[in-house]
Amino acid sequence: MDYKSAGVDVEKGDLFVEKIKSFIGETYDERVVGGVGGFAALYEMDEDRYLAAGTDGVGTKVKLAQELGIHDTIGQDLVAMCVNDVICTGARPMFFLDYLACGKLDLDVHTEIVRGIAKACKEVKCALIGGETAEMPGVYADGVYDLAGFCVGELDKKNWLKADRVKAGDALVAIAASGFHSNGFSLVRKLLKETDTTAFKKEVLTPTRLYVNMLMTLLKTQRENIHAVAHITGGGFQNIPRMNEELGYEITTLPDDNFRPAFMNELLKRADLTQESAYETFNMGVGMVMACAEPKKLMTALEGLGEKTMIIGTVTTSFAGLKIK
Repeated sequence: MDYKSAGVDVEKGDLFVEKIKSFIGETYDERVVGGVGGFAALYEMDEDRYLAAGTDGVGTKVKLAQELGIHDTIGQDLVAMCVNDVICTGARPMFFLDYLACGKLDLDVHTEIVRGIAKACKEVKCALIGGETAEMPGVYADGVYDLAGFCVGELDKKNWLKADRVKAGDALVAIAASGFHSNGFSLVRKLLKETDTTAFKKEVLTPTRLYVNMLMTLLKTQRENIHAVAHITGGGFQNIPRMNEELGYEITTLPDDNFRPAFMNELLKRADLTQESAYETFNMGVGMVMACAEPKKLMTALEGLGEKTMIIGTVTTSFAGLKIK
């Protein structure tokens, strides 16, 4: 079983992005710096600052939350998927908005969802300044909901983790994920069995990590050392070349079972994917990858913050894109 047989066509998704780029670009003015294709879009606010903006959802992970009746952590997933993208530019998330769609408003369930969103925003010092709740009977069945989020951050131009900072010879340092985060759940849900315990399913629901405080702390002392940051989400390790698509990223050491939670290893065994398919579908236990000049210095700082890290490869000019040995 692979992602496509689970109902998600990644190649068609990439083709869709290519088809819409041209007329999206027609809306740009001279203040747009980054648009479709990056982790976050940049818009010039004044001569010294950019706004960094990103949007995302939590995918079909909401189905597992609804099945288990656990609604207080899916909000963290929503916030994390957005703010973790925005910080890849070096920006500090400032504010967040959410969109909650449902068939029928459930005061208890939907209050828990927004409580989780607010808790995550508070943790990363990002104001939840608004949102929208849409009741759409006939579109969503009772008990079904979907989420989307929108984050805006502030970035001093001098602090931009710009693509040209990445250099051949940079080390690629991986930072551990808490699990599947919020990608690949169309396949993950098919890998779950009726005999799986509720406790096991709760582990699979483990929320996406919030990397904001960690990165903001690191950038105070390691800004010159950290050349770029990649958030490993949909597409798995194919997110790494988004640091600078003109360079090559050679993965020489893959994370093993000890780097990942046990529940993740169990479902990966059930999937029985090829290496290529696995690393293009799941994060494989890696939530963030940083390109840096001095990996030992960075890893010491990360481990001091309680992070599990490993060097997975290097940046090269011998090819463009991703190569896994």
